[in-house]
Amino acid sequence: MASGEEDDPIIQELDVYLAKSLSDKLYLFQYPVRPANMNYDDIPHLTARIKPKQQKVEVEVAMNTMSPELLPHKMMDKQSFSSIQATTNTSRYAAAVFRKGELHLTPLQGILQMRPSFSYLDKADSKHKEREAANEAGDSSQDEAEDDAKQITVRFSRPESEQARQRRIQSYEFLQKKQAEEPWVHLHYHGLKDGRSEHERQYLYCQSMDTTENMELVKTPSEYLAMLMPPQTEEKVVKPVGPSNVLSMAQLRTLPLGDQVKTLMKNVKVMPFANLMGLLASGTDSTAVLRCIQQVAMLVQGNWVVKSDVLYPKSTCSPHSGVPAELLCRGRDFVMWRFTNERSLMRKEVTAIIKLPPEDVKDFLEQMAIPRANRGWDFLLPTDRNFVKKHPDVAQRQHMLWLGIQNKLEKVFNFSKEDFLPKKDPQMDSVHASGEQRLKAARENVRERHASLQKDLDARRLKASSTSSDSGGN
Repeated sequence: MASGEEDDPIIQELDVYLAKSLSDKLYLFQYPVRPANMNYDDIPHLTARIKPKQQKVEVEVAMNTMSPELLPHKMMDKQSFSSIQATTNTSRYAAAVFRKGELHLTPLQGILQMRPSFSYLDKADSKHKEREAANEAGDSSQDEAEDDAKQITVRFSRPESEQARQRRIQSYEFLQKKQAEEPWVHLHYHGLKDGRSEHERQYLYCQSMDTTENMELVKTPSEYLAMLMPPQTEEKVVKPVGPSNVLSMAQLRTLPLGDQVKTLMKNVKVMPFANLMGLLASGTDSTAVLRCIQQVAMLVQGNWVVKSDVLYPKSTCSPHSGVPAELLCRGRDFVMWRFTNERSLMRKEVTAIIKLPPEDVKDFLEQMAIPRANRGWDFLLPTDRNFVKKHPDVAQRQHMLWLGIQNKLEKVFNFSKEDFLPKKDPQMDSVHASGEQRLKAARENVRERHASLQKDLDARRLKASSTSSDSGGN
């Protein structure tokens, strides 16, 4: 120890002060997609607003429309940033300023990562979806009006249990609703060299310098180090119940892999496997993810769709009609099964078979499809044939599971698979056949093609011969 102390001598001793004036207002903004030497200090800030409870911030800055790197466009004269929390536990972080041998620390209220926001694209997409939905509703309004007239039913939902209430409060939809309820607080931005900014910076220094309030800290070295560096387990106290713009991906990754996959699928509901891998931490084993995804989702058109019992657990009911979860799962499974064979469905036909309220059927379709004018509902994503080719064993296993579900649905809803004539996709069907079957099918195709060509050739020869005979007779 003696030699170590000599090699690391004390150079200077500083008094450390805790400043509290801004402790509940001080935020650290990070710009992870912006180089450190390209800051926004001298760029005009147009608007700023915050939701304090959620620590949600949105900022708009002006853009140089005359820059040669940008194409002049009236819609590109500003850039928007939206925040996500880098961490929910900021107890270990503070802002420090140094002055005349004194170190002043102010605890941080939050650490926010500011990332570019393209809300104008979201708005345009929403308007497009609204128009599509309006067209679809207009085309089928007469048919559904007849259905609605036949199905005027009064339902009294049973009292909500405490367990169901807690599950609802922790749901992603409930969180989103509560987040939307908090009003925005509009802010006025002051630049780095503004007089108001300089005035506020003075609050980073401790305002009470008298010794009665700032007493000497008496701690042992080990206790002091423990205060400076608390155990890492404290970071895991707050766990996310679902991803959102408020909860960061860093928080989500504190969960076990299976819970991460389940949470993502409950949120997104339909996702290609490649997208799922992109949302997980870099280096995550794809084989492990495949095992997890099959626990909470089913393969539809080469994409993964969250299982019905994950969205509708036992002892829950429809928020629209009060229909119990068991019936909701059966109805939604029917919609999923139909999409395994067809790209488009008509809501009226689905409702006629599963006999659930129209609002519940619409919920099922909105989760995995998009309305199209005069075409009903199209499956949300294009068929992911790359996944099927890359993982034929998984596709085959999912196919067998769907056969089992189909048998149950036939008994429950009293239909036969012959009642539907699905548009088969030969590329998808090939994964369900053995190598010998594929070879046999290929040979049959060659024989059929050869026979067709031979028949066409014989017909041409016969026609030519007949023409020649007619000419000779004349």
